[in-house]
Amino acid sequence: MVRTKQALKRNKQREVGSAKPTVFIQQCVKVINKRGGKGKYLSWNRVGGMKRPVRYRPGTLALKEIRKYQRSCQLLIRKLPFQRLVKEIAQNIYRGIRFHTDALFALQEAAESYLVGVFEDSYLCAIHAKRVTLMPKDIALAKRLRGEKY
Repeated sequence: MVRTKQALKRNKQREVGSAKPTVFIQQCVKVINKRGGKGKYLSWNRVGGMKRPVRYRPGTLALKEIRKYQRSCQLLIRKLPFQRLVKEIAQNIYRGIRFHTDALFALQEAAESYLVGVFEDSYLCAIHAKRVTLMPKDIALAKRLRGEKY
């Protein structure tokens, strides 16, 4: 026998300040308690039900994020960690070296541009291999085709 959804029974007498919650509220509390208070039902719906959050299909949010980053012109790597890395590498080569802020900014722009180019080429290699997942061998092939040693 096929299970069907039961019609939700509501109390006809809804008084403000009544001590007894309605059947609907009791059922919602059961659902929320069953999920540890962190259920999918986040806000009340005016019609009489709980409102679910928007559920996107797999891949939709990834494409949305790609479009967001392609539109923006901001830096993707945080400034301070990048500056610390550059200064640490430079200290190993030459002691007491100092950098101008614009020089670090230009270096970060160039590094991000290079990385984006390598990832674009390596993703094309992955697509050529009839895969969607980017693997280290794709990055190695892209760098080899570019003529880079490392």
